Amino acid sequence: MENDYFVGWGTLALINAGLAQGKNRTGLNWFLLSLLLGPIATLILLFAEKREQ
Repeated sequence: MENDYFVGWGTLALINAGLAQGKNRTGLNWFLLSLLLGPIATLILLFAEKREQ
């Protein structure tokens, strides 16, 4: 059962990396941040504005 927790956390980090790239932000940085913060990083990313190129 413990592995389920880590799989879910890693999946959330991958989703956040995809969201970040959609908002013209660095996916790798958000992936690493998501590994530390988890759902809090998701909330920050959802309310962040999209960057112009």
